[in-house]
Amino acid sequence: MDFLITIIEQGLIYGILALGVYITYKILDFPDLTTDGSFPLGAAVTAALITRGVNPYLTLPIAFAAGALAGVCTGLIHVKGRVRDLLSGIIMMTALWTINLRIAGTSNVPLFSKETIFKNSFLEKLLPEAVQPYGTLIVIVILAAVTKLILDFYMKSKSGFLLRAAGDNEKLVTALARDQGNVKILGLAIANGLVALSGCIFCQEERVFEISMGTGAVVIGLASVIIGTSLFRNMTFMKATTTVVMGSVLYKACTAAAMRNFEPQDMKLITAVLFLIVLLISMERKKKVKIDA
Repeated sequence: MDFLITIIEQGLIYGILALGVYITYKILDFPDLTTDGSFPLGAAVTAALITRGVNPYLTLPIAFAAGALAGVCTGLIHVKGRVRDLLSGIIMMTALWTINLRIAGTSNVPLFSKETIFKNSFLEKLLPEAVQPYGTLIVIVILAAVTKLILDFYMKSKSGFLLRAAGDNEKLVTALARDQGNVKILGLAIANGLVALSGCIFCQEERVFEISMGTGAVVIGLASVIIGTSLFRNMTFMKATTTVVMGSVLYKACTAAAMRNFEPQDMKLITAVLFLIVLLISMERKKKVKIDA
């Protein structure tokens, strides 16, 4: 039971990251490697604030804002500096390594003795004693659901429709008297804000900040998006954001099951193989669709 709960918790946390990757990968068609830097950025900001006595719940919007700022920087490098999208992400990801170290002060910051959004006096009073063992899961479910619903609401707004158009038809955005570059910058800001928010939650769930915790984050996000959008393609009653979050949970379940039969040092290889399998399945599905058409 504890194994299953851990999978759901981790899957939902990375599901928020996957929502950010969904914006860049599926909507903007932007290969944004800033994700590997903005995930630990959210964790670094969280660790720095909590160790200074800041209310852990305030770290959520602050971490989102920090990630959004990183996304804006990537967007400015690409749009205003006219640097290729992939290189823009690499430049920002590299810069964030040093920035994260500066913010956190060190490469490892433990939070075991500090209050977090999962362990605090307010939550202990709020939750009945019988439910307290599942307090972490309840908080993560609420945060993931609220994040998804807010993103769904935004996508239905005028700004959200422009964001989708920026990835599908840039000429349409220009025809609507909007600067498609600014729309792209906004999309990158929201995406990296979500990634940093995920890092913030992950840091508090693990009760530690580690500088290398963002390594491979973009791979996890991409795999979650591809799994979700491929497996649940025919379920039209489900929103794309729902399938992405479910894809994240399934991905974490696959890696957790694999890790039971392998050594911890095999994790990166397992992740790479799983990602390759997911890509091959996705490409095969696309070929079938083209043949049927």
